[in-house]
Amino acid sequence: MRIVVAMSGGVDSSVAAALLAEQGHDVIGLSMQLYDASAGSARAGDGERAFGSCCTLDDLYDARRVASSIGVPHYILNFERQFRETVISNFVNEYTEGRTPLPCAHCNSDLKFATLLDRARGLGAAHVATGHYAQVCQDTDGRWQLRRSADPDKDQSYFLFSLTQEQLAGAVFPVGGLRKAEVREQARRLGLNVAEKPDSQEICFVPDGDYASFVARKNPAVEQGGVILDEGGHELGTHGGVHRFTVGQRKGLGLSASTPLYVLKIDAEARAVTVGPRAGLDRTTLTASGVNWIARDAPHAPVRVEAQIRHRHRAAAGSARTLPDRRAEMIFDEPQPAISPGQAVVFYEGDIVVGGGWIE
Repeated sequence: MRIVVAMSGGVDSSVAAALLAEQGHDVIGLSMQLYDASAGSARAGDGERAFGSCCTLDDLYDARRVASSIGVPHYILNFERQFRETVISNFVNEYTEGRTPLPCAHCNSDLKFATLLDRARGLGAAHVATGHYAQVCQDTDGRWQLRRSADPDKDQSYFLFSLTQEQLAGAVFPVGGLRKAEVREQARRLGLNVAEKPDSQEICFVPDGDYASFVARKNPAVEQGGVILDEGGHELGTHGGVHRFTVGQRKGLGLSASTPLYVLKIDAEARAVTVGPRAGLDRTTLTASGVNWIARDAPHAPVRVEAQIRHRHRAAAGSARTLPDRRAEMIFDEPQPAISPGQAVVFYEGDIVVGGGWIE
């Protein structure tokens, strides 16, 4: 079977490609050049193009070396424009509107799978493989299911909640049934030069982690000052722009108080940031938009699920119900801390992804 493998140059996608080739599949490696970070980069002075952490020139070279070592063709696709329009614009707009974006989820579903499936078909392949820690299978009715990976510490199903049935039908996750230590062991067995390569930790287009400065460079108008209020609406201080804050934030508030204060609410239109004690973060209800139901059709009645509101959040029990216009409401059995607009809420039944959407 001909399979296109998205090769980032990391150990996970490299092992995915190597395992498929070892199994006898006709593998074609594709690497996506997503972001040119040469402007303002420390590396730009020597005339070399520099890219973010998951698409550096070194990563692209690593992908090409792995492809060569396992004997498969490899191509680099320039997706800078699509990445800018799909991922970076959303990132900047969300922070500008006082929300906390989740760029990896948009990149995976809105860009990588949607685009690579089209490219794969053009190459005569019906499947796209990645190094994601997730699993896909069909139920007895023929419906495609997305499941958690075998490694709970590395599971990435949370970022893939918006994959459609068509995309899941073409998705292959060769390392989803392995733990990270097993993936590295496979890389050593296969003689891959990336076996000990560390995982990237930061958002690729903000390698220094300074999100506020990045947003301000892209949209200078966001640096309009505003006020910091307590829960009663009393002014406690001022700030230099709502893009500097996220719900649940404690550090960097610039306030002196006898007890720790956290960001409870961000009103971008009023340029107001409300802070309060830790207990003020707890909520039992959220609404979500752009909801994608995977394991079932949109339910007519509330369904019991466990919902995850952040990548590292432990899924919490409650009931989800459908609202009009691809929206949903989640009511938790117990209050959950720092439910952040802009992040994803993903519904699970055990290891199965029932669906998910964007927290309003």
